[in-house]
Amino acid sequence: MSDRSFTTIENQWITLKDRTRLAARIWMPDGAEQNPVPAVFEFLPYRKRDGTSPRDESTYPVFAAAGIAGVRVDIRGSGESDGVIDGEYTERELADACELIAWIAAQPWSNGSVGMMGISWGGFNSLQVAALRPPALKAVISIASTVDRYNDDIHYKNGCHLSAQLSWAATMLGYQSRPPDPALVGERWKEMWLERLAGEPFFMEEWLAHQRRDDFWRHGSISEDFSSVEIPTLVIAGWADGYRNTPLMAVEGLGEKAKALIGPWVHKYPHFAWPKPRADFHGEAIAWWNKWLRGEDNGIDKLPQARAYILDAVRPAPRRDSDPGFWIARDVWTPPHMQCFYVEQFGRLTEGMPIPHAPEHPVYVRSPLDTGTASGEYFTLKPDAEMAIDQRLDDAGSLVFDTMPLADDCDYLGRPVLTLRLRPRAAHANLCGRLVDVHPDGTATRVAFGVVNLSHRDGNADPKPLIPGETVSIRLVLDACGYRFRKGHRIRLSLSTAYWPMILPPPEDEGMDIDIASLGLGLPVLGDHRRITVEAPANPDPLPRYIEHAAAATKRQIVRDLSANRTDYRIHEETGLYEHPKTGLSTRQLREEVWSISPDDPLSMTGVSTWTCDMHRPGWFVRTVARARIACTATDWIVSAVVTAFEDDVQIFEKIFAEKKIARDLM
Repeated sequence: MSDRSFTTIENQWITLKDRTRLAARIWMPDGAEQNPVPAVFEFLPYRKRDGTSPRDESTYPVFAAAGIAGVRVDIRGSGESDGVIDGEYTERELADACELIAWIAAQPWSNGSVGMMGISWGGFNSLQVAALRPPALKAVISIASTVDRYNDDIHYKNGCHLSAQLSWAATMLGYQSRPPDPALVGERWKEMWLERLAGEPFFMEEWLAHQRRDDFWRHGSISEDFSSVEIPTLVIAGWADGYRNTPLMAVEGLGEKAKALIGPWVHKYPHFAWPKPRADFHGEAIAWWNKWLRGEDNGIDKLPQARAYILDAVRPAPRRDSDPGFWIARDVWTPPHMQCFYVEQFGRLTEGMPIPHAPEHPVYVRSPLDTGTASGEYFTLKPDAEMAIDQRLDDAGSLVFDTMPLADDCDYLGRPVLTLRLRPRAAHANLCGRLVDVHPDGTATRVAFGVVNLSHRDGNADPKPLIPGETVSIRLVLDACGYRFRKGHRIRLSLSTAYWPMILPPPEDEGMDIDIASLGLGLPVLGDHRRITVEAPANPDPLPRYIEHAAAATKRQIVRDLSANRTDYRIHEETGLYEHPKTGLSTRQLREEVWSISPDDPLSMTGVSTWTCDMHRPGWFVRTVARARIACTATDWIVSAVVTAFEDDVQIFEKIFAEKKIARDLM
């Protein structure tokens, strides 16, 4: 890496063909107009001025010092950009991205080669834009993203309704209801703010209108046609995050064009993520850009196709600073060999295949509907109770099968597969399968899990209703994992009919009869590999320090009211109040969320998510409060929301999304 001087352009207006003005923050290597440079583009609704500024300031100055311009743009209706957001990854958003790439490539300081990068939303649209093939886009780095918007995002998972869908709808209401910074847009700030408040949608209504994997979800899912992506793609994720499947799916789908890196991390960039060890994202990204945007022969194209951190007998804990394990490489990724297990006659999980035509051995299971409180968040931002905790809480309400203590260490990498036959006792049912590491002292670590709405047993596009009492065959592919089960530990398979609050309950709760004689579990053997070193970042504390006015706080509680037969899962997340030392802008966000259910009544389920967002400078204060709610009947989801805005503690706006019933589609 060089140490080139650079200039930060705090706000650059980019006017699109339709006259919409988008706001960009640019880190420009000095002398670029004389000696043009490549550029890396990131396109998000998360506000460059305050929302993503810490992580932007940890990365783009490093790129600029290496002679690579960084262009961070707020999408329509966010930050200082004009307009109103119209949804996730819409045709308009992707068209804007393509237009911006062309604008970047045409600038006198650009060498005409653009890379696109991002985590989460920015990782999603990087892949989606790559599939549109804008000519100047030469390479992508996608972190914590998806190739399948239906099955590997925060909406649905194999037909099950994720609670994260409401959480994220409330989050976006809170994020998008904030105004632009008057210091950048001037007197227009309030007019722009009121336009956003009046026009922003409640995303939940649209998402619930598409409960099957239809064209709405196929749009933007590059798994529909992997061949549409023709440029080199580095895909990164963490085992502690909800997007852990994407790197291996991308490699399988894109072939030699893709490289996969999977660490132990939550939903963060790998140079400041937890649990450690971290990875030198900056060094690798700069080499990636120099190869594909400059043509530098630096060997980065010779990376192994898949690199992964194999977790080694991890123990769940209230907070995990680091996870034991080791890095491995597979130079060419091929589908793993599956080690098979079955349940023998005494209920022991045993290596081997289920006995063909064995007599049926049905076991009835009906989990308490609050089974799942040890599941953690779908996507995790901190290495605390957002991650799955000790699974003994959930195993108590599950059907469990253990191996004998292992005679040797067993290493796995890939997606476990569960097969079985069952007879539902109602027309609607969910099934959750979990792979668990049982330590000698009984501590239980979740290694992988999968869920299925049984109406979606043969696919998500055209679900089929269950017939109570009729035997159905299930093949459930669990999420990917990289894990070592230690000698003396036991491998556990846990099966439950509930996994709340991660997935919402079906309208009926009659349980099912599982034929354990038919049960087969395939675990993906690590196979041929080599141990490698993944360099740690040189800077162990890369995020900038802002001025703290109030500390962050987090709390997660499970409250079981035994008299009322009610369980609440409560979340309190406060970012603290922090001031940017250069802009003088102070911001704070507070999330309060409560999920509630009676353990024997699926129709008692409710969820409420509230976001309070504050922004202020001396003499200027604004606050927005966004609240979203979901409940259900046997036939409908019931959703509502309200957004309220305050200026100097005076309410200036309120928008009510009135209670709306949306028919449950085989859920």
